[in-house]
Amino acid sequence: MRKGKNRINRIYAGYVKRGLDLLISLAALFLFWWVFVIVAVLVKINLGSPVLYAVERPGLHGKLFKLYKFRSMTNDKDENGNLLPEKERTHHFGSILRSTSLDEIPEIFINVIKGDMSLIGPRPLAKSYLPYYTEEEMHRHDVLPGITGLAQVKGRNHLPWEERFALDLKYAEKLSFRMDTYIFLQTILKVIKRADVADAAIAMEMDFSAYREKQWENKNRQED
Repeated sequence: MRKGKNRINRIYAGYVKRGLDLLISLAALFLFWWVFVIVAVLVKINLGSPVLYAVERPGLHGKLFKLYKFRSMTNDKDENGNLLPEKERTHHFGSILRSTSLDEIPEIFINVIKGDMSLIGPRPLAKSYLPYYTEEEMHRHDVLPGITGLAQVKGRNHLPWEERFALDLKYAEKLSFRMDTYIFLQTILKVIKRADVADAAIAMEMDFSAYREKQWENKNRQED
């Protein structure tokens, strides 16, 4: 029975999942293209150009790809021409985009359709994190990164790094239609309730490199 279940999961992961990603993303593009246009115009008015923010992120097997989002910060600079801190460049409209997840729309209409991402999978994190993953943690890249994932519906940025990675690894190992359905439904509920969203929590994501270096430093001190 278990072998049969594993075979079904492999078929789903290898063939069906990609087909569903395309079907749902193309249907969303057909039905909600006007939302994309309206948000793009509002971003242009409130935050300026470019409307889309592109950044390299590690995808399947760690291969880099360009992830697209609606920008949520201005390009305001100080008197020396340097960008102001993120907190000072975060516009109220940008906060609304993040809290409603509307900034993620380009990922669905561009990255998922291109095949860089799946609708569901571990969130793609900064490429600067790659040297800091353990060998086990690198297995989060065994599957396509996603718009939403198990870690997101279990606590998002509020979870400690180790817990987030443990959930990513669990997903990569046990990927199934049942798990994807659960994550999809939980994501809809969280978006409606605007749960687990906090702009301040984004800072934690940006500090992983320093977090892991501190761990290594403490470990070396204990060994000495």
